[in-house]
Amino acid sequence: MSNGTTLKPNSYPSYRWIILTILFLATLINYYDRVVYSITVGYLKEALQIGDLEYGYGVTSFQFAYMIGFLIAGRLIDLMGTRSGLSLSMFLWSLAGGLTAVSKGPISLSLSRGVLGFTQASHFPAANKCVAEWFPSRQRAFAFSLVNCGPSIAIMTCGIIVTWIVSKSGLSLSWKWAYYLFSATGIVLSFLWLLLYRSNTRIIRSDENKVETPNEKVRWVDLVKVRQTWGIMICKFCGDPVWWFYLSWLPAYLLDKRGFDLKGIAYALPIIYGSTVLIGVVVGWVTGWLIKRGMHPLQARKRMMLICAACMPISALAGFTGNGAMIILLVALACSAHTGWSNNNFSLVSDCVKKEWVGSTTGLAGFAGAVGGVIITGAVSTWLITTFGYAPIFILMGSLHPIAVFCLYLFVKPETLK
Repeated sequence: MSNGTTLKPNSYPSYRWIILTILFLATLINYYDRVVYSITVGYLKEALQIGDLEYGYGVTSFQFAYMIGFLIAGRLIDLMGTRSGLSLSMFLWSLAGGLTAVSKGPISLSLSRGVLGFTQASHFPAANKCVAEWFPSRQRAFAFSLVNCGPSIAIMTCGIIVTWIVSKSGLSLSWKWAYYLFSATGIVLSFLWLLLYRSNTRIIRSDENKVETPNEKVRWVDLVKVRQTWGIMICKFCGDPVWWFYLSWLPAYLLDKRGFDLKGIAYALPIIYGSTVLIGVVVGWVTGWLIKRGMHPLQARKRMMLICAACMPISALAGFTGNGAMIILLVALACSAHTGWSNNNFSLVSDCVKKEWVGSTTGLAGFAGAVGGVIITGAVSTWLITTFGYAPIFILMGSLHPIAVFCLYLFVKPETLK
């Protein structure tokens, strides 16, 4: 399908940064719709008369729907195109986010979170495809790092926004207006994207110093036959659970095992995720700098991912020290290294596969990451923590990226690219 009117080449430099800004805002709203669920947990329990079990059903519903959604989302984005596909998914996930506020019980709550997870799965495949369409290879990791600032900023600021709405609005059930605000903003962005986005029908490959205009259609059988697809999927399967572990278990660890109070955690999170934003962008910029100096894009990304992976065993010491400041610094190292890793992992897709395969391959990789999250962050982490305490899970989280980088070097090589 057409992605709208094609722009002239001389309008690329300024226009693509406008598109990147909208992608960042969409990513921010995407994560606000997720994080607000945990921020308003107390209000939800009181309003719906539910407990931890029913609340957990909503979390599980989101995770499984998000996982399944990745299989469909990537292919849908490749078929519909970035313009229509992202606009539609943004509109649908914004509606689903607002539906959470009007849930009447645990069933409707779980359904609304499931729909949210399913529709949000298309965001990162679409964002990655868009970056691949508009940015040369040397700029992709940096461009995606800017888009990928959204999750960390959302985690840092969502609680502040919800608190302000509740304290200032003076309305009955004012916490619901946080859901309505994020929902309305996402709907506006979906129409703004549809209005402003124009296609770039040419793929800029700086490592090849040429422009391509392929027209081949994607097939699932082609994707699973590609050696580097499996390498990228393994990287997501091993890497994503680390992010979800710190997101899900860090507050409980600080509260229960290290004597932090809520105020201490409130101070810790901006330090952790603020550094994550900064270092993630720096890693993306350094990757582009290496490519600009003549290094093959694939080698540059693998080198930066190797450095990020090397930081993870050090960060595992957060499970063994009782010093609060050291814990915060080590967790910040883990989250920052993972973000730098993730930015390059996404950019690997556009280096390794054809344009028509970017959305579908990103979808497969996202599915692998979601499966890893459900298995490792969910089942394995819960079992290890309740049975042996936190030390073994920190060791595991420090080992996953080194395992993944070994598979990366094994499966993804310049000579295997087609």
